Amino acid sequence: MAPSLRRPWLRSVRTFTRALLLILVLAAGVRVAYVGFGKQGPCPNPIVGDIPTECAVGDQLFYNAAANRLAEGDGFVEPFDRSVDPAPAADHPPLTAMVLAPVSWFADRPPLEWIDDDTHLTHHRWAMVVLGTALVGMIALLGRRVRGDTVGIVAGVIAAVTPNLWVNDGLVMSETVTGLTVVGAMLLAFAAWDRPTPGRVAALGAVCGLAGLARAELVLFVPLLAVPVAWTAAGNRRVLAVVALVASGIVVAPWVLYNGARFEEPTTLSTNDGIALAGSNCDPVYSGPAIGLTAITGPDACIDTPHPPGDQSEVAQVYRERAFEYAQDHAGRVPVVLAARVGRTWSVYRPLDMVSFNEGEGRERWVTRLGLVAYYPTLLAAIYGAVLLWRAKHRRTLWVLLVPALCVTVGAMVSYGQTRFRAAAEPSLAILAAVAIVAVIERVRSPSRETPRTPSLAAEHQEVDR
Repeated sequence: MAPSLRRPWLRSVRTFTRALLLILVLAAGVRVAYVGFGKQGPCPNPIVGDIPTECAVGDQLFYNAAANRLAEGDGFVEPFDRSVDPAPAADHPPLTAMVLAPVSWFADRPPLEWIDDDTHLTHHRWAMVVLGTALVGMIALLGRRVRGDTVGIVAGVIAAVTPNLWVNDGLVMSETVTGLTVVGAMLLAFAAWDRPTPGRVAALGAVCGLAGLARAELVLFVPLLAVPVAWTAAGNRRVLAVVALVASGIVVAPWVLYNGARFEEPTTLSTNDGIALAGSNCDPVYSGPAIGLTAITGPDACIDTPHPPGDQSEVAQVYRERAFEYAQDHAGRVPVVLAARVGRTWSVYRPLDMVSFNEGEGRERWVTRLGLVAYYPTLLAAIYGAVLLWRAKHRRTLWVLLVPALCVTVGAMVSYGQTRFRAAAEPSLAILAAVAIVAVIERVRSPSRETPRTPSLAAEHQEVDR
């Protein structure tokens, strides 16, 4: 009986599948250890009492309470407002709270009860562990699609152990959910190029819209990823581009229309832009050691206490006008401030400032330091990986991987510098670093070859990348 021609392919699939399962076990183990040992301790009521750094602080309080209010059927309202008619709220885009709401429903705990970290807040943290582990698996699959099985495995291992990824899975914030939408959009971009059907392009547009509902700046995925992929795919590019736009609009429009009906001033994805702009366009963060950061809290805060009168949209409008007026009056400082914001986000300007800054958001000092130690070699390897893809004429592939970094950079320029904002680009860094590592290993193994061997999976899509 003649041997099956599919056996080599099947062996490859089985090998990758086994490796992927081991990677998922590793990723889950790291995240379980972090939550189990690093995130324990009693947490008092978020309104009264001091909150230890190992408990929820900052935006974690909002996402936790917002999910609880959704689970109670209250909708998107001020999460700590227990009045009969709570005020509408859109502090952040809705996706993270929506993802966590079913967990709150099963936990069945009211949002302003005293929180026992072992019963209530931890439910959301364990949900993030599950989502973060799934994200590692998706990163491995994306790496495999970019450059073959080995790159996928190496990218998965990097993602499993990178502190700047697993720290997000111990927090109740938007970064993990954002990562899932980002990697999902990139996978769908390749799928749409492989077979550019309206259904695949619509799925791409929809997930790009979801990315904007996770973090507002990622709505840029629609013009930077969905539309270019549709426009460069085979077939009727005008129709496909319209499909991508319509699909993303269908996802985003309900939230925008909902906000338009309940706020006085026009509101799209969130009302937080006003506070972010006012806090990052004022004296304390336009010069000195805090340049490029934000001054929302503390003795030098640029935010009023209490806020100006009105609903969230009216407050945001007051802060936006204040921020724009300040930036215009200090236009000569704006380029320096923008550079500082970008430098802080990418940890190339005063990176150690983030050790204390991140602590205010629930990230332990040792985690931030460990993240910096792991980040720099990963970044250097990722740059080399990007150069290799460019030289190999995989330029469309490279564009897909760089779109998150571009969105992160634009978001930092508009708001302020923070390494947390880089989370959307961490999957791309892991994959590009894996490309470089595998290329170096192949070059060492075959020193007589001028260039590393291109894995077969990547070769199949070489025509697309030209």
